[in-house]
Amino acid sequence: MATLQHDAHLLVVDDDPRIRQMLTRYFEDEGYAVSSASDGIEMRVHMRQQSFDAILLDLVLPGGADGLDLAREIRAQSDVPIMMLTGRDDVVDRIVGLEIGADDYVAKPFHLREVHARLKSILRRRQSSGPNAEPVSEEIVGFEDWKLNLSRRQLVDPEGAEIELTTGEFDMLATFVRHAGRVLTRDVLMDLTRGRNLEAFDRTIDAQIVRLRRKIETDPKRPQFIKAVRGVGYVFTARLD
Repeated sequence: MATLQHDAHLLVVDDDPRIRQMLTRYFEDEGYAVSSASDGIEMRVHMRQQSFDAILLDLVLPGGADGLDLAREIRAQSDVPIMMLTGRDDVVDRIVGLEIGADDYVAKPFHLREVHARLKSILRRRQSSGPNAEPVSEEIVGFEDWKLNLSRRQLVDPEGAEIELTTGEFDMLATFVRHAGRVLTRDVLMDLTRGRNLEAFDRTIDAQIVRLRRKIETDPKRPQFIKAVRGVGYVFTARLD
């Protein structure tokens, strides 16, 4: 993982050359390395040749694969942070994007400083888990034979295998573990996991929980760890070790 800001390598995927140029110039001026692609074909070429610290991905793209298709493809092989860029104010698209594993959503037209602030937040939360992370005093919490390393942002299942989590999924699980047994409303979860991000709303919380359940529950449709409290929110009921 690159050091925050100065060594981070970004991939901008957008079919609008003006937006690609604008984002590339801005982030290069801020000290990032930036590659760009106009569609999924170019994106795949870049990803085969090099690794990236974050991807800024347009929702509407030409050709056979749109941004949601590409986000699904990326997430199947990598947990690299994905920030979706969209000109459509469609709640369904945003929910699907978050269910696929996007870390954030920014609506066009956007302010470059806002995009930068959101990107820095994503990179900062992931930095401690990278191979070049500085040594830290580890804080590990166990639940039902799972191990959650809060310092290194790692989750290990009962068989000892590391489970890949997106930034949003890890933050959600960490919040539940830290407040185990307490019923948390969606508003509280938004405050604790996203800092009252302007793009956060009730259904984004539900989407993150759906994805998280798929990774930690034996039967996601009958969850034993993260249970819904009708009309209120959610509660983490797993036994802490």
